[in-house]
Amino acid sequence: MAQNRSDKLKRLVTVQRHLEKMAEIDLATTTRQRREVAETMDVVVEAINSLDPVHRSFSRHYSGQYGKLQQQEQMLANVQEMHEMRLVRERAKGDRMEDRMKEARSAEDREAADDSIYDLIDQHIAYKGGE
Repeated sequence: MAQNRSDKLKRLVTVQRHLEKMAEIDLATTTRQRREVAETMDVVVEAINSLDPVHRSFSRHYSGQYGKLQQQEQMLANVQEMHEMRLVRERAKGDRMEDRMKEARSAEDREAADDSIYDLIDQHIAYKGGE
């Protein structure tokens, strides 16, 4: 089963778009995690600033928790930046492969058109030669 270059590149583009989609999912997951950490940080800050005596007795615990949440948020920010760069890289690869696939398909179409013209010329010469 002979496959031309454009069909092979089309399969590669499909795989690359799948990798791009995976990068998007990873980025969305990290963004969701950052949002959850930010919400938790807001709740902890409210508890620290609360005048409720129950919260006052746990203020040291809350401040420790807030420090951990800050570290986690910074780590997730770094991970999100990495995922954003990966997404851009995967998208650029896919776009380049798609351009190459279109160029290959165009070249194959031109070659097929040239071959059909050559066949017509050969038939015309064979017809004229038979007279």
